[in-house]
Amino acid sequence: MIVPKPVRYEIRQGRFVLDRETSVTAPPPLGEVASWLRGELSPVVGGELLPGPGSGTITLGLRDDLPPEAYRLSVADDGVMIEGGGPAGVFYGAQSLRQLLPPAAFRKASAGGPLVLPAVLIEDEPRFGWRGCILDVARHFLVKHEVLRFIDLMALHKLNVLHLHLTDDQGWRVEIKRYPRLTEVGAWRKESQTGWNGAMDGRPHGGCYTQDDIREIVAYAARRHVTVVPEIDLPGHTQAAIAAHPELGNLDTPLEVRTTWGVGVNVLNVEESTITFFQNVFDEVLELFPSPYVCVGGDECRKDQWRDSPAARRRIRELGLRDEEELQSWFIRRFDDYLAERGRRLVGWDEILEGGLAPGAVVASWRGDLGAVSAARAGHDVITCPNTSVYFDYRQGPGEDEPVPFGTVLTLEDVYAFEPVPEELRDDPAGARVLGSQCGLWSELIDSNRRMDYMAFPRVAAFAETVWSPPGRDLADFRLRLAAHLPRLSAIGVEYRPEAGPLPWQTMPGVPGRPEDHARWQAKIDAWTSNLRS
Repeated sequence: MIVPKPVRYEIRQGRFVLDRETSVTAPPPLGEVASWLRGELSPVVGGELLPGPGSGTITLGLRDDLPPEAYRLSVADDGVMIEGGGPAGVFYGAQSLRQLLPPAAFRKASAGGPLVLPAVLIEDEPRFGWRGCILDVARHFLVKHEVLRFIDLMALHKLNVLHLHLTDDQGWRVEIKRYPRLTEVGAWRKESQTGWNGAMDGRPHGGCYTQDDIREIVAYAARRHVTVVPEIDLPGHTQAAIAAHPELGNLDTPLEVRTTWGVGVNVLNVEESTITFFQNVFDEVLELFPSPYVCVGGDECRKDQWRDSPAARRRIRELGLRDEEELQSWFIRRFDDYLAERGRRLVGWDEILEGGLAPGAVVASWRGDLGAVSAARAGHDVITCPNTSVYFDYRQGPGEDEPVPFGTVLTLEDVYAFEPVPEELRDDPAGARVLGSQCGLWSELIDSNRRMDYMAFPRVAAFAETVWSPPGRDLADFRLRLAAHLPRLSAIGVEYRPEAGPLPWQTMPGVPGRPEDHARWQAKIDAWTSNLRS
């Protein structure tokens, strides 16, 4: 009952008893994985699971004949063996081992006795190397421990790329020491729009990550084999930066950090000083994020201000460009060159195809499949993330009982039916250019960690299977495994959406936040989900 589904799962005769006398052994290259596994299992069995003699041993090892993220998990009467092609593969094998345990084991509290693991043989490896999720902390800020919690949930589902959307019109979330006003001014807005077209709430909102916070997030993710890819949006989605530094914009009048949603008209100017400013920003960003990939956005850049700007029109003439679309392409290419010189690869949304694609750029295709197909056939790597299939800010069912009635309905079944390789590329050699896919949690209407849980799960579980497991998928089989998986999520406090409707806490009148009596609340959740499954 593992999610995502392994390539091969064989039930065998026997069982392994996990108790406080069990030991975990590993060679030095796997010391970090062994330490993580002990941290997960020790509280459950009430022991340390240290190397040495015991009632049984969980052995971690490396194999040269396996790809880096592949693993082989064997559970027998006399012990458990987890082997992988690299530390990542062993880590994923350890995650599958955890899913063989009862859901109560995920609470990290003593189970009051030995736990029994069924004897199995699992041989598994991912279909795609890029298995990601976009976490938008620019529109609504998540504090550090909430980001770390989400990384754990990604790792549980064997997702390995956290695309961290750090800047936008509504907020700048990363400390840049050279330009402190980016967070002093740009990290705060005076209020926020309620709903997509609603009234203003009158409440200030903001927050930012210090550089030490970012280092902690990146290191925490790395220990769970998750790469954090930063996104610093440009030349559009930059009103927060312009509010902090008006010289970056095209207007003489000062701007505030944007308080409404949608596509704004305020974009960066194309002066050399602005390019230098953002290269200085990226100098610090690259020190914080070792990821080989860096996203610069490039999406939804309205050209109105450039068309009205004598300076922008002059720049077009000086460069011999045809129009404002080519001006954006020139702008993006400057950062493609900058990143390439430093051994990094630029990622941009599919709008970077307009006006000519920057050499070496990776295209994140969100507006259907056309961008993915065009880019792949032009020899560029692609990440597929079409909004109609994997944008989890979209509502999960029809009707007014949905907490966020926004966008097209995107059900669990819709997500599970998603195919990361567009149909036009499935029999085309260019299909090998698809690095993988990522789902999106855009946060205009996701204003809390609890709302994030509701919108993300269980759809993240369905998405994880589309990028990890072989392409032939069985919805009925997935539903059986999901029924076993949801109690795990409940055990670790994930407030996922039952398919029949909202969670009980969403219908409790007069309860603005989590009830104080968490145990009673959790009992209500358990009863609710049990009734749904029965």
